[in-house]
This record gives sequence, C-alpha cells and structure tokens, in this order.
Amino acid sequence: MGLSQTFTFAGMCSSVRWALRFIIVTNVFVNPLEISEDATFKLPSTVIPVSQANNLGYLYSLSFSSTFPEDLEVNEYCTELLHIYGQRYVTLANCLVSNARPVKVCQNCYSGFNSLQEIYQNISSDKPGTGNVSCHDSLIRSDRLMLLFSLFSKLEEIWTLAECSHCLIEHQEALSNDTVHFMVTLNQSLSCFTQYQQRNYSELCKDCKASYRRLNELYGRMEKNKTLCIDIEDAMNMTRRLWSKNFGCSFPLEETIPVIAVSSFMLFLPIIFYLSSFLHSEQKKRKLIHPNRAKSSSNFMNIQDKFS
Repeated sequence: MGLSQTFTFAGMCSSVRWALRFIIVTNVFVNPLEISEDATFKLPSTVIPVSQANNLGYLYSLSFSSTFPEDLEVNEYCTELLHIYGQRYVTLANCLVSNARPVKVCQNCYSGFNSLQEIYQNISSDKPGTGNVSCHDSLIRSDRLMLLFSLFSKLEEIWTLAECSHCLIEHQEALSNDTVHFMVTLNQSLSCFTQYQQRNYSELCKDCKASYRRLNELYGRMEKNKTLCIDIEDAMNMTRRLWSKNFGCSFPLEETIPVIAVSSFMLFLPIIFYLSSFLHSEQKKRKLIHPNRAKSSSNFMNIQDKFS
C-alpha cells in the first residue's frame, strides 16, 4: 500500500470512528460510550428498536437534568401541597364518574369538591403559609400552561353547570332542607311504583296518583324558587318517564278540565278585548257627531235670518 493510500485509509477510519458515535442503526439509538477506543462498534446486551420501546416500557430518549439550582426548585411545603392536590383531584374525579348515571354528583360529591377547593385556595393564595412560603408563583404561574389552574377550572365549571349550590346549604357543607324533603317525597313515589309494578298498571296509576301529584307540586315550587340542581332535575325526569311511558299513567280527564277552561278563556280574552274596544269607540263617535251637526245647522239658519 502506498503512502498516500495509507493516509487516506487512516482518515476514513477516523471519520468512521466519529460517525459511529452518533449513528442510529436500524432505528436504534446507540450510546457513544458503547463504542470502544479502537472504533469497534459494540451493541448492548439487549437492543430494543425505538418503534418497540414504548410498547415494552423502556425510555430511549434524552432527558433533562433531574435537579436545578436550589433557588429554582419547589420547596418542600409546596411539594406537599401539590401531592395533596393530586390526591383530592383524583378523589373528586372518581366521585363524579361514579355518580354520572343516575346523576347524584351534588349529593354525593360535595365534600370532595370542598376539599379540592380548599387545597387549591391554599396553593393559589398570595398569603404565605407554613414557613412563610407562598406557592402561588411556583405552582400556579411558573409556566404558561398553568396546569393546576386549568384542571381546577374544568371541575369548577362542571360543578357550576350542575348548579349544586342550589341543593346545598351555605358553604356547601350539607344538603338543604328542600333537597332532603324532595328526596323523601321521591322515595315515597318510587316505593309505590315498586309495590305495584308487578301487578296491573291500572292499579298503580290509581293508588300512586296522590304521591306522584305531591312530587310534581313540590318540584314546581322548587323550580319557582330556583332551588333545583342537576340531581333533582334528573330524578324528576326519570320519574315522569316511568309514570307516563313505562306505566302509561296520566291524570284523569276531570282534573284537566279546569286547565282547559282557563286556557280557552285566556285564548279568547284578546278577541273579547278588541271587540269591546271597537264597539265602545263606535258608540263614542256617534255621541260626538250628532251635537256638532245640530249646532252647525242652527248657526247656518241664524246667518240666513240676518241677511234676509
């Protein structure tokens, strides 16, 4: 081998040596430390393709440093609050899902929502807590995602849409008296349905009519007073569906006659009003026209007499 060929071969070996330090062979990440000093490529004991790394639970990627300067790290107090926040968030989410159907989120999950709201207020408050430390900047506003704020806002939005505060007392610490009374009345109707649903439905419609009417009247008053939440609305809708669709019940005709009569009267009331107004205006026109004609004719005769 000539001298020029020897230098060319040595240069190629050097280039290959450095290229192998960053090469990816058959879709596999290769650690540069796995290349020996003599440029010999050494595979690890187990080679996992990148496409299969996620399936096998291995992480073959670069990661950030596990520690930052001490002044940038979240202190121990805020880390503990973050841990409590995660636990309470999971507890509330599980409660909401478990009580999605039939809807009972307000009556069964208010304690979980209060607990999450309490820990979130501690985290988001500017007032320093234990150790004269505030976690607002380090946990809430440390990045543009503001994950803790976004997560809490979503659950708070669900809680607001459910209008759970209407079924709870002040500070959402317990169910209101109206809500408890509705549940008792609802259970009476459902117990009556259960007692007769294995028999003839005509008996059910007759014997359960009184309890079902009381339930409807109570629901109407609560709707007027704005003390309804999603739990009560859903329970009433399901009860009405049972009464009308499943059991084929309805209120007797004599009970609907007053409603029909009042509705008919209200329907014809505008016609009666406009008709009476029209007749009254015609009569008033007649009273105004006749005296004017008489007066004008007498004045005309007086003028004729003067000229004659």
